[in-house]
Amino acid sequence: MKSSTLIKVASQSILKNKMRTLLTMLGIVIGVGAVIVMVAIGQGAHSQIQKQINNLGTNLIIITPGASSQGGVSRGAQSYNRLTVKDVEKIKRESLIVSAVSPVVFTRTQIIGGQGNWRATVNGVSTDFPIIRNWDLKYGRFFDQSDVRQMRRVVVLGHTVAEELFPGEDPVGTTVQVRTVPADVIGVLEPKGQTADGTDQDDVILMPYTTVQTRLSGWSRIFQILASTPSSRDIPAAQAEIAAIMRESHGLSQWEDDDFTVRNQNDLAEAAQGTTEIMTLLLAAIASISLLVGGIGIMNIMLVSVTERTREIGIRMAIGARGRDVLTQFLVESIVMSVLGGMIGIGIGFAGSSVLGQVTGWHTVISPTTVMIALGFSAAVGIFFGFYPARKAAALNPIDALRYE
Repeated sequence: MKSSTLIKVASQSILKNKMRTLLTMLGIVIGVGAVIVMVAIGQGAHSQIQKQINNLGTNLIIITPGASSQGGVSRGAQSYNRLTVKDVEKIKRESLIVSAVSPVVFTRTQIIGGQGNWRATVNGVSTDFPIIRNWDLKYGRFFDQSDVRQMRRVVVLGHTVAEELFPGEDPVGTTVQVRTVPADVIGVLEPKGQTADGTDQDDVILMPYTTVQTRLSGWSRIFQILASTPSSRDIPAAQAEIAAIMRESHGLSQWEDDDFTVRNQNDLAEAAQGTTEIMTLLLAAIASISLLVGGIGIMNIMLVSVTERTREIGIRMAIGARGRDVLTQFLVESIVMSVLGGMIGIGIGFAGSSVLGQVTGWHTVISPTTVMIALGFSAAVGIFFGFYPARKAAALNPIDALRYE
């Protein structure tokens, strides 16, 4: 029997009892729709985390203080700070891979100016910082090497700080007071948004690290060193090179452990993405239970259909139909029901994802691969659960089938 004829006969058989067919497909519809919505949520979270990681910078490498111990008890990460500006200068001078490097000195204080005051984080950085963080300016300029060298009192405001102190205005050329230090506003950063942990990256002001060290923090140590490479492929080699330069700078012998930690944004991304992938698989597995329930429903209805159509099967066999023709016919009916239910489920999945995103504000992503897998899985359910009823129909004795009342 031709494939087109098989599909036509299967469709006619399915449409004989529309309500029963619809109820039979309901499990597949719900299952496929639920799988698409759950996977869309997981992939949306994955996409958002990747975007937030990329917002941290371009091919970012982070050097932080190492751990210390006292009496055999570890004080934890970043408890032993030996990072200095000399380390930064040595990396910049000797590294063959690193394209930009900047020290980072943190302090948090009150900023007064414009229409009020605002408490924000002050980051003391070098001129390479906007290159490393891939951070553009909305207004004005970034400070230059002359500003750093002469410890000038200049600031670049983050978007949040600028909006709080100068809402709807260009503050370049005005003066703000950082704690007790008056400083000229020379630029405003483009908004970056929140990080994966909810921290507002725009709630910050940037100053030359020399100015922060001498006028605000009073610390000669730096809290962090940021570096970047020309491409992501250079990151592993750059990390190894930085580690070697840092060990030499700190005079560490071969048997001494590193007193610093070198990480990159890919490490952060892999950890975050690993969590979202597990969540996506878990959600998809839970939603797939509906597909199994739908498959059992198809098997049940197909068994009923075989019983109802026993005489029809006998007549087909009596006029020359072979067992495999009957098996194929019932198997095609099962697959058509599953695939049709899968297609309806895909439509519901798209609609459900869109509505969920609008209501909750969650970011959802539906990839073509997810749609194809869902459709293929629904067809596989039809084959798996339709095979037994089809085989039972094909195994009927024509004489017994014709006598069946």
